[in-house]
Amino acid sequence: MNPTTNEIQSIAILPELILSVAGIVVMLADPFLGAKSNRRPLGYLALAGTVAALFATAMQRSSPGASYFRVIQVDDFSVFFHFVIIAITAVVTLSSLDYLEQQRIRAGEYYALLLFGTVGMCLMTSARELLMLFIALEISSIATYVLAGFRLRSAASAESSLKYFLLGSFATAFFLYGVALIYGATGTTNIPAIAAKLAEGSTTGLTVMALALMIVGMAFKISAAPFHVWTPDVYEGAPIPVVALMSTGPKAAAFALMLRVLFGAFGSLNEWWMPLIWVAAVLSMTLGNIGALMQNNVKRMLAYSSIAHAGYVLVAFAAQKEAGVSAAIFYTATYAAMNVGAFAVASYQAGEGERYVSIDDFAGLGRRSPVLATTLTIFMLSLIGIPLTGGFFAKFYVFKAALASDMIWLTVIGVANSAIAAYYYLRLIVVMYMKEGDESTPLLPVPVSVATGLLVAAGLTLYLGILPESTLDFAIKGARQLLLIH
Repeated sequence: MNPTTNEIQSIAILPELILSVAGIVVMLADPFLGAKSNRRPLGYLALAGTVAALFATAMQRSSPGASYFRVIQVDDFSVFFHFVIIAITAVVTLSSLDYLEQQRIRAGEYYALLLFGTVGMCLMTSARELLMLFIALEISSIATYVLAGFRLRSAASAESSLKYFLLGSFATAFFLYGVALIYGATGTTNIPAIAAKLAEGSTTGLTVMALALMIVGMAFKISAAPFHVWTPDVYEGAPIPVVALMSTGPKAAAFALMLRVLFGAFGSLNEWWMPLIWVAAVLSMTLGNIGALMQNNVKRMLAYSSIAHAGYVLVAFAAQKEAGVSAAIFYTATYAAMNVGAFAVASYQAGEGERYVSIDDFAGLGRRSPVLATTLTIFMLSLIGIPLTGGFFAKFYVFKAALASDMIWLTVIGVANSAIAAYYYLRLIVVMYMKEGDESTPLLPVPVSVATGLLVAAGLTLYLGILPESTLDFAIKGARQLLLIH
């Protein structure tokens, strides 16, 4: 029996509906808990919402197509990113349960904002209308602006939230102005329709200006150089689980948005945006890794690392077409698994007030908490790109796509940057196992919630490194559908 139009439309946004309802339930349940009572039950409600949303995402594969006046597109591309983003939110929720208690934060709306932000991220991956993309971008951004300032007793957290809000608003304005200009040039904001207009040869100065402004807005969201300067300061001040979300979820959604815009709407103008992506990739890899080398704060080190990894993904963008798009999709999923895991370790290691976030504070972690040290080692090795981890195949596919596009120098620069990055990742591993920590520092028993989140992240990191074929096939199908639709 074929599904009706209403059923298809309901399934098209079913994960977003579930996440929204779960967020509303969390908000309604919060006042019924006492002012001093634990908010952990609200976290479990949020976690249940993410699990239900993952099942709803799996259902979407049976009902592909465009819905709601062809504004929402359900295909393997959108389903893949839904899985990635919702899984990130689930792991962040698990790592937040004990973190909020540790930091004495009793704010139930924290979990609701996580869910509402995830709704925006998911819509960013399935929208094929520029105005819908903008609305989804704002839903995601507003939630993360607030979450960045959740350490209310910390001036650094307030500064982080304010910086993120101000600079993010400017970036969003660039993107929206670009949308207005492309509407003026083509008379539509529908991505396939824009692609059809531009393919007819109607390229004007207005079109090129729209493309440039939208690239600026998207480059900010993925923290690509030279629009990366906000990243270290914002990551340093924000709560660590929120940084885990910011460095993976919104970034994955922004990469999905960027793939739809560049390969969809502006696919025929690749000779215009290709040099810009090439330069941004080189700058991001180089400046990110050099900046990370000079950091002693783990949060700032991982912030610069995220800039460098944005550069690696942009290498795949520069490679173009199916191989490049599928490599970018696979890399985004792999980076999400290993980075959210690394921040999950840091969030529990940090202690009350996030006092222990320097690299030296990780000294002796191998003795104090073998679980934290072992999982962090897996994530660091994967970030380097060591075989049997997801990071190895992620970089392999990216550089393979670049070589297939005859981008020899870009590949050489990427490989050289990977060698530079190995130093600061290995430095953290050496400190954990080969440097004695303060003997007065207590052992760190790992709570069940933290251990579960780490197990999921570490398991996915190893799975993508040992058995990457099924995930890569999924990414290739998503890439083909993206390029076919547009």
